[in-house]
Amino acid sequence: MPEGIQGRALEGHVALVTGAGRRIGREIALELGRAGASVIVNYNRSRREALAAVQDIRSYGADALASRADVARPVEVRRMFRAVEERFGKLDLLVNNAAIFFREPWDRLTEKQWDQILGVNLKGPFFCAQQAARLMQRKGGGQIINISSLGGLQAWPDSMHYCSSKAGLIMLTRCLAAALAPDIRVNSIAPGMILFPGEKRSPLTKNVIRSTPLRKAGGPEDIARMVLHLACHGDFITGQVFPVDGGKSIP
Repeated sequence: MPEGIQGRALEGHVALVTGAGRRIGREIALELGRAGASVIVNYNRSRREALAAVQDIRSYGADALASRADVARPVEVRRMFRAVEERFGKLDLLVNNAAIFFREPWDRLTEKQWDQILGVNLKGPFFCAQQAARLMQRKGGGQIINISSLGGLQAWPDSMHYCSSKAGLIMLTRCLAAALAPDIRVNSIAPGMILFPGEKRSPLTKNVIRSTPLRKAGGPEDIARMVLHLACHGDFITGQVFPVDGGKSIP
């Protein structure tokens, strides 16, 4: 969102974005930095990209820190949140964005693949939320935004492991919202088809776009702007799922 609309609305706030070295997570981190928030850029393998995101955020006049942690490993999650408290003393916003996606027919899906995708996409957000909520509760409250997916609302037969993880994340959002109210708000954003600059459109992508009411794909900025909107204007919103999908989820 242009700076003239939101300005530095998050000045003095601290935000942690998981999986923020690349793609949607990076765009979210940059958007929050442009709004004045200090941003912890979490990454697992994308160290170079995370450090570049930190430099970009600092160029906006906001503080930033890269923090490596595999969110599927609670011990690493706890270590990351200890570092956040030591550096910033508080946390106002957690964006659970880290996720993995791959297609695999149900009859070839292995236990390892199932555990891998549930570990990052569902187990990780829970343990990040657990640590974030403890820190937020000590400091007066905050907000958690879970990046789910259209796949959590619809059935994709060749991605049922992914759909299950994202559907679980949507229910986790609702459960956390009920458990953490009134001091911590918890919502979810469900992206539809998102394309990045230079990305080629496969036949599947073209089919999805044709069946989307707005007849186009979104960009990472669409998700980042929705995060910013909730961060700045979500005082009376909790436990909700917001599809950002060009109307694809319309029944």
